[in-house]
Amino acid sequence: MYKLVVVAGKLRGEEYTLNAGENILGRGDDCDIPFPVQGVSKKHLSITVTDDVAYIKDLGSSNGTFLNGKIIKRATAKNGDKIALPDSILQVVYVEEKKVVVKKKVQKESADESEDEFYKGGDIPNHIPGKLLHAFKYKIMPILHGINEEYEWRHLFGILLSIATILTITLTILPVLRDNKNLLLDEIQLRGIYYADELARTNARALEQKNLNQIIVNFLDDPRTGVKSYELFDLEGRIFRPREKLNEYIDDTFSIQTRDWANKMTDQGADDIFTRSLPNGEIGIGRKITAYNSRLGTTDTVGIIAFRFIPESIQLERVRAQRSYLESLVKSLAVASLLFGFIYYLTARPIDEMRFQIEEALRGRRRSLESKYLMSELSGLRNSINSLLQRLRELQDNNEGEFAEEESDEGYVSTLKEFMMGAGTPVMILDSQKNLVTLNTEAEDLTGIRESSSQGMSLLDVSREKGFAATVIELCDNSAMNSGTFQEGEYELQGNPYRVCTTSLMGKDNFAKAFYITFNKS
Repeated sequence: MYKLVVVAGKLRGEEYTLNAGENILGRGDDCDIPFPVQGVSKKHLSITVTDDVAYIKDLGSSNGTFLNGKIIKRATAKNGDKIALPDSILQVVYVEEKKVVVKKKVQKESADESEDEFYKGGDIPNHIPGKLLHAFKYKIMPILHGINEEYEWRHLFGILLSIATILTITLTILPVLRDNKNLLLDEIQLRGIYYADELARTNARALEQKNLNQIIVNFLDDPRTGVKSYELFDLEGRIFRPREKLNEYIDDTFSIQTRDWANKMTDQGADDIFTRSLPNGEIGIGRKITAYNSRLGTTDTVGIIAFRFIPESIQLERVRAQRSYLESLVKSLAVASLLFGFIYYLTARPIDEMRFQIEEALRGRRRSLESKYLMSELSGLRNSINSLLQRLRELQDNNEGEFAEEESDEGYVSTLKEFMMGAGTPVMILDSQKNLVTLNTEAEDLTGIRESSSQGMSLLDVSREKGFAATVIELCDNSAMNSGTFQEGEYELQGNPYRVCTTSLMGKDNFAKAFYITFNKS
């Protein structure tokens, strides 16, 4: 079975399995292998697989098809060959289908149990804390796991943290603000009782004679009292004050509610106060006006007064409450954002470290994953990956010998130094990291780079011309990605055009170990 692996370019890392017969690759949606890269033709090439043979044919593409650095019309591809397309390099990989027998007895029942335990939590614990944790983890959290299937973890975490912050502020600040408002309402209620008592005290004789027309209420017209309006009326609803409504009947909703309340309370002989929150921030206070009946020796209800308060303190308290809530919310969200950064990067760091170590292990630079960060939740995953790496080494030992460790550059660099000794042209040698190892006198004079002050440094750092360094590094990368094949480019040095020729030595681990660059005048 053959497959194509993208080793360089925009789609690096993508893999395409080649089916038996013809497989058409191109930018068109109707291709067997859609390859949406600029420069690739709608139908660029076809790869026909017959048994163990892969046959490549260019389909008249605009930019051509290159196999191992050479343009082709038709060619047979082997395992490891590289196909160069615009902005992409694909490697042909032949995969042998092998059956690996793992001698391990696994009972079906135990497998079913572990799957059930993973997805559903297995048996519910008997103790209450365990039941609560089980319900939270396997009943509530699956809802969030389902949302996580649609949205990135960091976005979901940020939303949950914001919601938690808003709920916390709402549940802690609003009760305090509500208590402050209730205190103000109590103060206004006491003020309404005081005004009603003051009205009864200053008009005691008129009330005793039930002569409501003689009642004086001038003090209620003072704006400092916070009284927006008031109505003094009898039990039938006929208004006596203010004078502009004299002998009219009440039609104000709150006054009607106050009269109904007073009539209900008359039979019980209760002396209470009626309070309502009204629209537009107003507070309604209702109170019965009573007088002493000297003939019967009783206290009778002679009238009702209904106040509409709109005190300045209530307005100020509302504005202050809104400002306090918003200030607390903004500060808490700022702290939550900082907390999000701490938690997110604290969590992501061990995961990034694991990804980096996996790549090193696949390159042969380490044998196992070891973390310096303490996060027990990742221990099981790390152990599983280490077991998988060990299994890969065992399979490699059984089929191809020792699991490849990263090779040193030294042997390859020494070989190229021997080649340079007999060269009659400017020559430069770079190591696997594109650092300058050595260059001969001719190359020093041509490039202006001195070995004594530049050895071991990146070519980008030691070259005065960044375009020259970028050209050389690009040729080195192209050679490394094409299994060390010769690469050629042009660059003008000291006013003259030069052919820059690059070849790389590939190590046993299939990585370039050293680069040999020559400069030939065009």
